[in-house]
Amino acid sequence: MAKERRKAVLELLQRPANARCADCGAPDPDWASYTLGVFICLSCSGIHRNIPQVSKVKSVRLDAWEDAQVEFMTSRGNHVARATFESKVPPFYYRPSASDCQLLREQWIRAKYERQEFTHPERQEPYSAGYREGFLWKRGRDNGQFLSRKFVLTEREGALKYFNRSDAKEPKAIMKIEHLNATFQPAKIGHPHGLQVTYLKDNSTRNIFVYHEDGKEMVDWFNALRAARFHYLQVAFPGASDADLVPKLSRNYLQEGYMEKTGPKTEGFRKRWFTMDDRRLMYFKDPLDAFARGEVFIGSRESGYTVLDGLPPSTQGHHWPHGITIVTPERRFLLACETESEQRAWMEVFRKVVDRPMLPQEYAVEAHFKHKP
Repeated sequence: MAKERRKAVLELLQRPANARCADCGAPDPDWASYTLGVFICLSCSGIHRNIPQVSKVKSVRLDAWEDAQVEFMTSRGNHVARATFESKVPPFYYRPSASDCQLLREQWIRAKYERQEFTHPERQEPYSAGYREGFLWKRGRDNGQFLSRKFVLTEREGALKYFNRSDAKEPKAIMKIEHLNATFQPAKIGHPHGLQVTYLKDNSTRNIFVYHEDGKEMVDWFNALRAARFHYLQVAFPGASDADLVPKLSRNYLQEGYMEKTGPKTEGFRKRWFTMDDRRLMYFKDPLDAFARGEVFIGSRESGYTVLDGLPPSTQGHHWPHGITIVTPERRFLLACETESEQRAWMEVFRKVVDRPMLPQEYAVEAHFKHKP
């Protein structure tokens, strides 16, 4: 009898909606919340265990199932649960995938099932109101210390501002929503709630690194920034659909890591931290620097950009053996990776960027790079 019940639950995984984790989309989930009626992956099941008042989990393959539990799973499943718990997710709200950090996945699960934010839209106020202020720990540009700073996000002004003192009249920085990006970087920042915010100033990238001790608070800030970007883009592109705008709200970096580089003159190779952000390849002395030491625009193949495996035979001065040459219409950039697997990962990213046709607005960015002193 126990075998038959387990077999019945296993058969439910054949339904298309149940073939992926209800929360992060990972394939082949083999855990289930028998109080919510959803099939989930091992990683998300750990988060469900932390909210036992809402969700109780079992292994689909290993645990014993009762008749009532099998019946409930049969009547629910991921499709029905999604229609219930995700019925009013705002288009700008970030839906995490299996590769996202623990914080994003945990707050998504808690927002859905524990706080029921997507069945009661009035609970979305913290990130949908168009205005938000509060204190975040911000890393000092020069000393690297995290200090409490007041942040204000105002959609009406199209800006995120921060103040060095809570009673200061003038903000220390004004970051235009138009040029703002935010991405969670827990490992880099050294805090599980660490968020990297980038913006353009004089067409160069600036970084700030922040966190809040409360995970919900940090994810609310992240989604408030996405909401502000969404409403800005709706005005800027009045004919665009939600599906067109959502990918533009925030973006993760295509690749990050250390490589060696040499300058345009024949100076030696130096180790630098590289970040590939869309078509901007930036390099920093330290991963947590506020400003890039330099930026390289990588256009498309049609515009004269190519990426070559290895370095020119005459190249000297690099300690790391696995070279990459980026050819732009103006010059060649010589890079070296420590391992072959790192080189392959970077090559794959560079080739994807080069193979992608340029958008009209990217030609303007390219022109700016060409005219940089």
